[in-house]
Amino acid sequence: MRFPDVTRRITGTAIPIGALKTAQSCGIGEFADLIPFARFCRDSGLEIIQLLPVNDTGTESSPYSALSAFALHPVYVRLGDLPEAKGFESDVQDLRDRFENLRRYDYRGLRDAKIDILWKVWKSAKSTVMDSAELTEWIAGNPWIVEYAVFMNIKRKNFDASWKSWDRFRTPSHGEIRKRWESAGSRDEHLFFAWVQMRLDGQFKEAADYCDKIGIALKGDIPIMMNEDSCDAWANPEFFRDDLRAGSPPDDSNPLGQNWGFPIYNWDNLEDDGYGWWKRRLIHASRFYHAYRIDHILGFFRIWSVPNGEYSGYLGWTTPHEPITALELAERGFTGDRLRWICEPHVPTRVVEAVHNNDYLGTHGLLNQVMNRIGDEELWLFKDEIACERDIWETGLPDPVKRVLVDAWRDRLLQVTGRDGKGKVLYAPVWTWYRSTAWGTLSEDEKNALNSLFSEKARKNEELWKGQAERLLGALTGSTDMLACAEDLGSIPDSVPGVLASLGIYSLKVIRWERLWNQEGQPFRTLESYPHKSVATTSVHDSSTLRGWWERERGAEAFYSLRYPETDGVSREKAEAWKTAYGEDTAAWVFKTLACSASRLLVIPLQDLLALSDAYRSEDPDEDRVNVPGSVTAFNWTWRIPVAVETLEKDTKLIDTLRNVFQARREGSN
Repeated sequence: MRFPDVTRRITGTAIPIGALKTAQSCGIGEFADLIPFARFCRDSGLEIIQLLPVNDTGTESSPYSALSAFALHPVYVRLGDLPEAKGFESDVQDLRDRFENLRRYDYRGLRDAKIDILWKVWKSAKSTVMDSAELTEWIAGNPWIVEYAVFMNIKRKNFDASWKSWDRFRTPSHGEIRKRWESAGSRDEHLFFAWVQMRLDGQFKEAADYCDKIGIALKGDIPIMMNEDSCDAWANPEFFRDDLRAGSPPDDSNPLGQNWGFPIYNWDNLEDDGYGWWKRRLIHASRFYHAYRIDHILGFFRIWSVPNGEYSGYLGWTTPHEPITALELAERGFTGDRLRWICEPHVPTRVVEAVHNNDYLGTHGLLNQVMNRIGDEELWLFKDEIACERDIWETGLPDPVKRVLVDAWRDRLLQVTGRDGKGKVLYAPVWTWYRSTAWGTLSEDEKNALNSLFSEKARKNEELWKGQAERLLGALTGSTDMLACAEDLGSIPDSVPGVLASLGIYSLKVIRWERLWNQEGQPFRTLESYPHKSVATTSVHDSSTLRGWWERERGAEAFYSLRYPETDGVSREKAEAWKTAYGEDTAAWVFKTLACSASRLLVIPLQDLLALSDAYRSEDPDEDRVNVPGSVTAFNWTWRIPVAVETLEKDTKLIDTLRNVFQARREGSN
């Protein structure tokens, strides 16, 4: 669907589907709940609803761990609206009684219970549904369902285990998948998954069409990566590189970097296919959305690639990259032992002795299991069979020794990234090469030689990344009429702003992070200086809420440096009080301030907007977080709004406040 208007400033809200709550929902938000929520947004002057991904994620609660690029999540189905569910009213009510009154939803319990009811409904109705024209036509229009249904049925029979652990059918051909789909013995099971997807598709499409009809634009979220335990990685391994995992390099928040566990793409094979898989994915999404957020758009420029078997993201490199050759290093004096010194970790005996609590010979005996001693020196190299962090952790060494050796494993200046066509080794600098032991021992001449080489490669990398992004994003964004919006946070290549601008892709401006980082004091950028083609927001799903930032992360002090309340006629006493108490009037002033942002789109999470009413105030602002990065708990991704949407629809005070604080955006223009 085409975005309705990009010539004026528009305000909207972001909310996960699962967070919605209505009189009809069963423990979690459902696609049908978008209909009354869209009415509330319309009445409040909000014109965009941004969602998190809605794909099936199986047993994983994170919406970014999709089992399929196309299949919708069964937890979002409205059971009571299924035409086949008549007679199952008591089952639906039991589901509501078990799950609807929880503060946050019980993802695993709810998913299992909903799927159990779906199977019961299917078994009751399949005799009339299996050969219906409706299902036959839907399958014909959605050919991806073949791979998904076969995959999910085998996965079900393997108790949801990863396909990599299955006894059989781990590497089927497309023909073998088709043959299994057509197998008479499994037909009704495969058609169950098709029927569920057909009903989900219908309910989501009905809600999307309603939003479109009343002037509300839907903005989806397209994760760049796919779960390695996905039907797409299983059925189309030619489009993925299983030897490398996507992640992010070390930074202040994550000193070891991040390893997300997702296989990176084989862009060469995707290009040979005309990027058909990606285009089909976007075209499918365009049935529901007017705009879409491209998660981690930097991955289209370059992805941080981590070898399979590394548990952190420390020893990764960018793909693509301009490699360093052995010849280039030799020309700068790095050959033989000198080359080995900067490429391989050298572990002193004393480092292990410090944690081993054994006699001197015992330490040597321990190290001999995984390392080779360098002559008579008290210095050791890892054996060839130690190829990654996992190999160290899987040894029988004492845990303190493993931890020391894993730390040592990362201590290198250069790392091997592959081989060229002639079998010659290729290298890249470790992201934090300047912190390595080897770097600290080099002469100034050696440091200057490597610095010059690294700078030359960095310039070539920028050209590579720019060319790849122009090629990939140019092909993909032109495949639909949806408005493309980027998630371009983090350490971005220099070419990113120019490429996004040339392709008409909106950038993301998270106000708390929009600062002039290279200037003294790192002042905030003025809201009026934001580019028109951008999406401004107060928080993201991985951050604290605006109130949490304000009260617990010195956000008030930071925001006051952008604009002090007294400039709007607020008394100094009230302004000082606002620093510690983020209530209704504070929120109203903040949002009136944000309304002057030059960004054409201002999309604010609903948690932040609900701060305009003390009636919906949580005791602890952290209760309203969607996700806490770096943690895997039942808390993450399970937030729900504090009251039903019907209550919000009747809250005329909140509706009037929302209309008032963003009135300037509706009346102004860019």
